[in-house]
Amino acid sequence: MSASSTPRLPSVLGIGPGRTGTTWLHRVLEGHVDLPHGVKETLYFTTFYSKGIDWYARHFRYATGARPIVEVCPYFFDTETIDRIKTAMPDCRFIVTLRDPVDRLYSVYKNLRYTADARRLTLDQTLSVWPTIAKGNSYAPQFLRWFDAFGRDDFLITMYDELRSEPQKYLNRVTDFIGVEQIPLSQLPQIADDVHSFKRAPKNRRLARRAQRARFWLKGHQAYGTYNLLERMGVWRFCGGRGELYPPLTPEQDQRLRARYLPEVEALEELLKIDLSAWKKPRAARTIETSERRVQRLANG
Repeated sequence: MSASSTPRLPSVLGIGPGRTGTTWLHRVLEGHVDLPHGVKETLYFTTFYSKGIDWYARHFRYATGARPIVEVCPYFFDTETIDRIKTAMPDCRFIVTLRDPVDRLYSVYKNLRYTADARRLTLDQTLSVWPTIAKGNSYAPQFLRWFDAFGRDDFLITMYDELRSEPQKYLNRVTDFIGVEQIPLSQLPQIADDVHSFKRAPKNRRLARRAQRARFWLKGHQAYGTYNLLERMGVWRFCGGRGELYPPLTPEQDQRLRARYLPEVEALEELLKIDLSAWKKPRAARTIETSERRVQRLANG
């Protein structure tokens, strides 16, 4: 890119956090907005920031300006990204999807096992040796940093539970915010309920670790064709899965973690003026309530 040219960069970022359906959202938006070419997450403002803005802009080299440019990448909890994004894209707007902090913590733990960043340990053992992962659900303080830099009006705040229970309603809010026509999920049956998740731990941690290093190397060199081919062939899943099934959280773990996050949940309620009482209840109780509401709806016709 010449020094005199103006790079085309995103006007909207879906900043996560991670484990909140970002892969699903990226796939649904394909063909309706201009996304990074060949890859879902560039990781530019975190992992690859040293490569420079031209490296980032190359991901949008095919954007013509006829459609909004969007990237879906979980930058939310990376504090250093705020100033970096403000410098590069001062008028950017943001989509943030919030997830029950207990559910999100357990999903983060499974992802760490998948990438072999966490050794073969239980959740409690992992929290003992790696306590920082439990601190990554402090939504309210992080929102204040983003709001201070960009203003509250530049944020669409959505809920992961809505994505799972009413995906079309969730998606309509997203497309209205971006400024594109609504996308009927009925026309996308192959991804209508495809929320990325991990069911099994790696069978071979060394193999999983090597696969993770290979993924980062390929992304850093923008070798997305090779990366995506290996993904379609199931190589990443082969390396990161096939082991034991992850057990659900025990009632004791669920209760203990909810007590831990209660002050943060209440701080978020106060900041956003929303009701998060569901996040304060054990998962089992919420499942029963959801089933009862479903039966009641059927009874009422």
